[in-house]
Amino acid sequence: MGGRIQPSRFERNPELSLHCETFGAFPHPNRWLLWVIPNATQKDDMARARFHRQPAAQRRASLIEATQKALAEHGFAGASVRVICAKAGVSPGLLTHYFDGVDHLIVETYKHIGDNIAKAADETLAAAGPDPVARLKAYIGVTFKPPLLDRDLLAVWVVFWSLVRSNDAIRQTHDDIYSHFRGQMEGLLIDALGDRAATLNTRLTTVALNALMDGLWLELCLDNPSFTADEAHLAALDWVDRLLG
Repeated sequence: MGGRIQPSRFERNPELSLHCETFGAFPHPNRWLLWVIPNATQKDDMARARFHRQPAAQRRASLIEATQKALAEHGFAGASVRVICAKAGVSPGLLTHYFDGVDHLIVETYKHIGDNIAKAADETLAAAGPDPVARLKAYIGVTFKPPLLDRDLLAVWVVFWSLVRSNDAIRQTHDDIYSHFRGQMEGLLIDALGDRAATLNTRLTTVALNALMDGLWLELCLDNPSFTADEAHLAALDWVDRLLG
């Protein structure tokens, strides 16, 4: 080989060609490589630095958010490692660094959504004041507004429901989330009923109220044109008013 780098090397490596254009030609190839190789190494170091600067919690959150989007758009069958990681903007190998596969990531996504809904409910109760009836009605209203009232959330929720019978971890997560909400609602209902709570089966009453709210929420998320979110909220409140007398 002569005293100059062969042109075919530029054709095979456009990035190397770019460096050559930037720094100009030198009479000896080794001198050229002294400029090119350290520059490539610096680029790799910068990429590694960018990776390390992102906290693990942020990486996990990005993957969970991407999983929620993938489930909403493609369903369970389409939420592959490749699709999820593409939406998160990370390499496929990174998923198994933070989660024990897609199934584990889906469980964590279910927990994350449940936590977000619980947070919205807690914030609503904190702003509702001390009156027990007002607190119960405010809690019911959470169902009929964002973030819970969301068609994409319904699409994801349907995936979770479909996995309850076949996936033990999903079933346990489902039971934990619903037990929390029913327990919270029953406590609010007992407070609103006062002395009358002793004369009712508050557990079954809570199950009935929750079923009513779930049904109205489901119809709304399916984009049912026969009633609005405000009307659904009023229907649930009317049921509660009749119960409270």
